[in-house]
Formats: sequence, structure tokens, C-alpha cells
Amino acid sequence: MQLVDQFLRKINYLRVSVTDRCDLRCVYCMKEKMNFLPKNEVLSLEEIERLCDNFIDLGVEKIRLTGGEPLVRKNIIHLINNLNKKKTSTNLKEITLTTNGSLLKRYAKDLKENGINRINVSLDTIIEKKFKEITRFGNLQNTLDGIEEAIKNGIKVKINTVVFKNFNEDQTTNLINWANSKLLDLTFIEVMPMSDTDMPRHMQFVSLDKIFKKLNNKYNFNQSNYKTGGPSNYFVSEKLDIKVGFITPLSNNFCATCNRVRISSTGKMYMCLGQNDYVDFREILRTDRGDEYIKDKIRFALSIKPKRHDFIINSEVKPYINRHMNETGG
Repeated sequence: MQLVDQFLRKINYLRVSVTDRCDLRCVYCMKEKMNFLPKNEVLSLEEIERLCDNFIDLGVEKIRLTGGEPLVRKNIIHLINNLNKKKTSTNLKEITLTTNGSLLKRYAKDLKENGINRINVSLDTIIEKKFKEITRFGNLQNTLDGIEEAIKNGIKVKINTVVFKNFNEDQTTNLINWANSKLLDLTFIEVMPMSDTDMPRHMQFVSLDKIFKKLNNKYNFNQSNYKTGGPSNYFVSEKLDIKVGFITPLSNNFCATCNRVRISSTGKMYMCLGQNDYVDFREILRTDRGDEYIKDKIRFALSIKPKRHDFIINSEVKPYINRHMNETGG
């Protein structure tokens, strides 16, 4: 079976936010004083697994667990273990994770033992003072130690860096060279117009077109045909041993090849990160509805998946998206 949307794009990638909570407060993701959701509004692990089962039955091959910070979710390893068991008997081929890395030192071994072979680590600077500034109170060494622990346990690590105006746009070369020294692929990401944090989005945004031109002068990039299933456009260089990716939702729309949908921690299925429409599965899961009903709702959601996002960033337009990044999970 194969899921397709109304534009005949094959949908085989599900991103699931397992919690809106996080142990950091990154300034582009959430406000310093966040009101997190009551626990009864967040899907239980059993509800998440049931929803995943239905997506897998319909052809989903890859599941990425996100947050907030997924590793703060109690018993998350139990969910990963249950999903991992499905890889031998269902469509599911891969389970991955996006994390800030702060808890990796504790969990890397468990992740590897339960089928996580590849993770993304969000890291926007390798300067300790800057790290504390962007995360508000994070400890850079915890993340660096977590990355080392993941590598030691045989987990492939990719670094995700949000490029942030007047913060790290001058650090891109240093980040590439650091990642190259660790043999870690690196992806730069544009700030997206999600709900405002403590600073308007247009004051955070930097076009990656400008960043790419500067880096290309130094590294003489060549386009790579490497794909991970996500929207990153990868480049290689004779001066580097790693791939450098760019995710540019505003500078260069990538919706034509979209293969994914997202489930929020509250059970809302967002067909597009850059749209406000959703289908709410929480009440469906909590009432006496069968799996065929759930599958019908998934098919319906795909029938209204938009052709592209409508991201806009400027001083005249309030953020188009009315939710914080930690709710949807990126």
C-alpha cells in the first residue's frame, strides 16, 4: 500500500512530536517563560504507537521522533523499542530522532540497542558563551559529550544549525570545520515564521542564499545527489570530508518533493509545517473508533495536503503560523 497526496506525492515519512517539553529554551523555538501543556492533553505513548501503526499500515517507512526534546519524555525508550520490533514485519524501515543532545550521554547506548542508527542533533554554536545565550541556560559540554557518546555507540550523527541574524551567521565556517573534524554532516536551516518568541521573526531571519555564496567562495561546493528523505539540499567539497546541507523554506521553496506529514504532541496531524490546517486525532484515539476509521481520516488529511507552504517573513506580516516550533516538532 502507498500513501499519496492530492498532487500524487508519495508520503512515506512521519514526524511525531512526543512532547512539547524541553530542557532548553532556544530563543527561536520558544519563549523564556513557556506554558507547557497539561499531561492529559498530550498523547500517551500507547496512543502514539497506535497512530504510528496505522501510518505504517498505509505505507510509512520512516518515523522521526521529535519534541520539544524527545528524550525528556518518560519511558521514551519503551516506545522506541516497540517501534523497532515492527521493522521486521511491517513497512517500517527506519526510526530516527532529533535531539538537542543534552541527554544523549545518558541515552545513546539505549537508543542504539533499540534500533536508532541515525540521529540529528540541533547545535547552533560551538562557542560556550553563545550556546548559553541561544539556549538561555544550556551547557555546551553536555551536548558535545552526548555527541561523542552517540558516535562511540555507532550512531550516525548529523548536525542541524539554525542560522540566526546577529548571532551565528559569522560562525558558519567554524561550524563546518568543526563538523568536518568529527566527520559529521552538517545542515544549515533558515529561521521559519512560526509563532513569535521574545523577538519578532523578521529580526531573526537570514537568507541562506547569502550564506551559501560566501561559503561557496571558500569551499567551491559541488551539488550532491545524497538524500535522507528530508528537505536538505546537500553539497560536497574537495576541501571537506563531509556533506553540507541547506534547508531553505523561504529562499528556495522545496515543497515539490515533500514526502512527509507531522503529528503534534497533542495528536494534531499537520499536513504542512507552513500551514495552520490540521486533522485532530486525539479525540478519535480516545473514543471508540476502529483503526479503519483512523486510516480513513489519514487518507482524508492527505487529500487536502497543500501544494506548498506560505511562509512569509517581514516586519509588516505577523508570523503566518500560530504555534511554536516545540508543539509541532519541526
